[in-house]
Amino acid sequence: MLKKYTYGKPFNTEAVTFIPENTIHFNDEYKLPHGTITKQQTENGENVLVLTIPLLPEDRIFGLGETTGGINKRGHIYKSWCTDDPNHTEEKQSLYGAHNFILFHSPEKNEAFALFIDFPGMIIWDAGVTKFDELKITIKGVDADLYLFEPDTKASEIDSKILLSLIHEFRTIIGKSYIPPLWAMGYMQSRWGYGSESDLDRVYENHKKLGIPLDAIFLDIDYMDEFKDFTVNTKNFPDFPKAIKKMNDKNIHIVPIIDAGIKVDETSDIDNEGVTKDFFCHKKNGALLQAGVWPGLSHFTDFLNPEARKWFGSKYKILTDAGIDGFWNDMNEPAFFYSDDGIKNAYDNISKLISDKNPNVYKTWDVKNEILNVQNSMKDYESFYHRVPAEYAGNLAEKDKSLNDGTALVSHEKVHNLYGYNMTRAASEWFTENIKDKKTLLISRASYIGMHRYSGIWTGDNFAWWSHLKLLLKQLPAINMCGFLYTGCDLGGFCGDTYRELLMRFLGIGVFTPLMRNHSALGTREQEVYQFEKPEDFKAIIQFRYRILPYLWNLINDCAENGKMYFTPLAVMYPNDRIAAEIEDQLMLGDDLMITPVTEANAKGRSVYLPEDMILFTCKKGKGLDTGLPERKELSKGLHYIEMPADTIAFFMKKGHRIAVAETAENTAKLNMKNLTLWQ
Repeated sequence: MLKKYTYGKPFNTEAVTFIPENTIHFNDEYKLPHGTITKQQTENGENVLVLTIPLLPEDRIFGLGETTGGINKRGHIYKSWCTDDPNHTEEKQSLYGAHNFILFHSPEKNEAFALFIDFPGMIIWDAGVTKFDELKITIKGVDADLYLFEPDTKASEIDSKILLSLIHEFRTIIGKSYIPPLWAMGYMQSRWGYGSESDLDRVYENHKKLGIPLDAIFLDIDYMDEFKDFTVNTKNFPDFPKAIKKMNDKNIHIVPIIDAGIKVDETSDIDNEGVTKDFFCHKKNGALLQAGVWPGLSHFTDFLNPEARKWFGSKYKILTDAGIDGFWNDMNEPAFFYSDDGIKNAYDNISKLISDKNPNVYKTWDVKNEILNVQNSMKDYESFYHRVPAEYAGNLAEKDKSLNDGTALVSHEKVHNLYGYNMTRAASEWFTENIKDKKTLLISRASYIGMHRYSGIWTGDNFAWWSHLKLLLKQLPAINMCGFLYTGCDLGGFCGDTYRELLMRFLGIGVFTPLMRNHSALGTREQEVYQFEKPEDFKAIIQFRYRILPYLWNLINDCAENGKMYFTPLAVMYPNDRIAAEIEDQLMLGDDLMITPVTEANAKGRSVYLPEDMILFTCKKGKGLDTGLPERKELSKGLHYIEMPADTIAFFMKKGHRIAVAETAENTAKLNMKNLTLWQ
């Protein structure tokens, strides 16, 4: 059962595709079925909405998509604010996505509900930190839509069907999830540093020589001419279309990066066109926003302007004409290394600090902070505007900047979380309109609910840390709840030097995630799987991915079509099993399987809790991993220790279920999806 509550006149984010007919409008203070929302004023005079929901000791909170923290979100503060921050440590409150959906289950009260807050600015979720018995949600504004989902009937006990139905109802109103082309479900290799045709050849040849399956190679910013969007370094790629065709003929897809900023460059046709057509964001004084990213000072397309969106989307044609059929959009929070104003202000403040005749250690720290705060500064986000259709702006339209052309100006800070969403939407809409003969791969770093209809996401700049392996398991189901099915992490870790065992364990999870990409940063150890001892072990694990791909492909399509979960927490699938509800390193995969990856260094296995009788499938070389049948063992409900060396893939299947597997192949083009074997 869905109810919509509206305060004020919110901005239309277009996250929701189905609007319920009956909307409850409220003012100042309103008693919701599960809490109270009030209009308040902060100490600095800012008007906010505060929703408080009481918490009992056993209450569980799920969702919020891409965040740090656990599957159960209690005991942490989260911030919905798309943030470029590679250090995904436990205290961080925000990452690259803003996903304002929670699923709430109270076993003690036998209640469950879900809540989506459609608001494009900042939201603070205090999940029992300031007050252990209260979820406090602070909406940094007074114009918002709240969608409340409750069970249709009162049940004697909240079970998995009820919890999953709440997620399904939410997924129904936000529209169907993006599904990639089949090849994008294959194994993909990436590295910041691939910048020439010879790099592509080297990666392909090493995989080919060792028989390691491969479907795509990603290009980071190195392929560009001075890091400029929609350009190619002709020195390293003398004939880019020919190089792409050579790879395509080998069934290898090339996926280049596109960043959000357009370099300020009077010699650039793209930059000049954007300036002439007024498609870039402006500051309060009317000057064009200029902020530094990889190419230097850059202009930023106003993606909330539909005409600017169409214009930017059309620029992908430069690369699709060269044979490209996949892209990854990056730096689109948007990420600013600095701005011209920010540098000047920092310089002025540092000059004052160092001229102080009585310096102390605190003032030394102030100098450091002035430099650090130049990057992704809130002052920069508050300094520029978007031109949006007037009917979308709601009360966010700047009253003293009225326009007479059917548009309105809105401060970026008020709609910050929509930027990456609409950049990626620009690309997707152009592909849909102009490339009708095949599907294009598209993933984005920044996101807001609604973007799930246009692309997948990856979880950003993780580290080669065991803790980030564990974090992925907690992010995956929460991201799925918010509609994003095609997702995964940088396998092996983007930052830092990975090593053999850690990479194998990353791959042990990656064989099940829809996006399976090995990616690493410039300056780190090269982590293509052929760089390590006994590459045949990695080969067998990647071959396993192709064996189970028919099952995964059917699963992701079923989840998109029917609003189902790809990964589900045990606490949602078995909500009345006290032990299962507290386990956060085991996940249900579809309706059939449970995965239990090893996430500890030097471990040869792990303890696993079975919430019901299940069948253990252990896949080794010659026994299910690369060929043949896996070892099969029936186990009863309860706690078990499972042998899982790093070169082994193990998973559990519910009794009476089955999955279809294929013979492995060197890529998806060679994969036989019809002649399948049943494992049951």
